Amino acid sequence: MKKLLTAVTVAVLAVSAGVAQAKDWKQIRIGVDASYAPFESKSADGKLVGFDIDLGNEICKRVHAKCVWVENDFDGMIPGLKAKKFDGVLSSMTVTPEREKEIAFSKPLFETPTALVAKKGSGLTPTAESLKGKSVGVEQGTTQEKYAKDNWAAKGVNVVAYQNQDQVYQDLISGRLDAALQDKVQAEIGFLKQPRGAQFQQAGDEIQSGAAAMGLRKDDADLKALVDKAIDGMMKDGTYKKIEKKYFDFDVAPKS
Repeated sequence: MKKLLTAVTVAVLAVSAGVAQAKDWKQIRIGVDASYAPFESKSADGKLVGFDIDLGNEICKRVHAKCVWVENDFDGMIPGLKAKKFDGVLSSMTVTPEREKEIAFSKPLFETPTALVAKKGSGLTPTAESLKGKSVGVEQGTTQEKYAKDNWAAKGVNVVAYQNQDQVYQDLISGRLDAALQDKVQAEIGFLKQPRGAQFQQAGDEIQSGAAAMGLRKDDADLKALVDKAIDGMMKDGTYKKIEKKYFDFDVAPKS
């Protein structure tokens, strides 16, 4: 009987410990690099704004959690997530096989291509032949950095990585860079349609890239389930479209 009682006691304690450790997700900390308008940036009064910000706040609302946004350089997003500096990443992060080895992702949130930007009349195109001997700026940790290094760096293109997208544009404007490679929509709305981008244009054709999603830790399957359910609800009840129309006059919804 004593052995039985001991076994029952151990089992009860184990269950209690599991309950105590369970996460209720009343607060979700989300990592963001606020240098990528219209997806994520800061307004004149220092408030975080953008498509990702609105999507994240809507997800938190549906999960009944408080959103706490944590600013971070993009190349430190995955290390920061794994180190529990934040619980998710919502910062125009494209789903790639390499990233999926390290973290989990929510259902896709949007899908936009990549584009090269250069001075008007430069004649440049997004090919190694055209960019040989030129300097191309990219943001560290992005799929654009990987693309440029994988396809151009060994063929004589100087690929220069920066901590954030604003630094890329600063050096492009100053003439220290010949071109910049980034998300096409970000380039169009966050740079080319702004006064600082008046002397620049998309150079050549766009480059297809994958869908963006919210990055999550692999062991937080419960949070992923909540986020995915929220995304499904936004898509079905029209809320996603309302948020999308606030920023774009074209469709960026994931194609699959």
